[in-house]
Amino acid sequence: MSKHTATKRITVPDIRALKGREKIVCLTAYTAPVAALLDSHVDLLLVGDSVGMVVHGLPTPTGVTLEMMIMHGQAVMRGSSHALVVIDLPFGSFEASPEQAFTSAVRVMQETGCQAVKIEAGVALAGTIEFLVQRGVPVMGHVGLRPQAVHIDGGFKAKGRSDDERSRVMAEARAVDAAGCFAIVLEGVAESLAAEITANVAAPIIGIGASPHCDGQILVTDDMLGTFEWTPKFVRRYADLRTTIDDAAARYAADVRAATFPGEAEVYRFKQKN
Repeated sequence: MSKHTATKRITVPDIRALKGREKIVCLTAYTAPVAALLDSHVDLLLVGDSVGMVVHGLPTPTGVTLEMMIMHGQAVMRGSSHALVVIDLPFGSFEASPEQAFTSAVRVMQETGCQAVKIEAGVALAGTIEFLVQRGVPVMGHVGLRPQAVHIDGGFKAKGRSDDERSRVMAEARAVDAAGCFAIVLEGVAESLAAEITANVAAPIIGIGASPHCDGQILVTDDMLGTFEWTPKFVRRYADLRTTIDDAAARYAADVRAATFPGEAEVYRFKQKN
């Protein structure tokens, strides 16, 4: 889908149709410039609530608000024209009732122009997902390691490495699939479980720390680019921007202190009238 052949933005049915045919490429984006850089290479851009930790320095995503997601979603929509854009519903914006979730989702879609929302959901919220889908809101699910449940889990811990956990994660995936999710993010689970889930649900499974057996993959872009000193085990760094940015800032600071910046090429001169 991302080989510069698309003449319009990828749709929800396009993504769903890729299951079993072609690997789905996904990355996160929170700003217009980054969205513009990624847009031609990916099938799906996720405006994740990871923005709270990546951009705003929060310790967990639970402090992210609906207003923050809308602001970043608007930026990503401005910067992209090809990829499907999905925006996370943040913690506290959908759990109280299906009606609350619908109100939040409609606001996000109307104020950003995105095509879908993502919900971190176990079996208990399958009914909410079905409620949204039946009312015209495309939903991407998120099961396995759910960052919004970090306080219940006591940290960001991989799932599906015991029989009880395997059964629970499989039940989550089946429930949100039956509820009508067009795709499901599967995070931080054992490789064999990822393969089993991918083979047993209709929706494409987008893995993050869930093995190559999934229908597609997603990473937090800043992790993939090496912006942070530490990254999770499942991340492959494709760049080392932390070092690049640090070096550039150091050279800039040295030039300013030595009065060699700005130089002749970077200053304006008074124009003499003839």
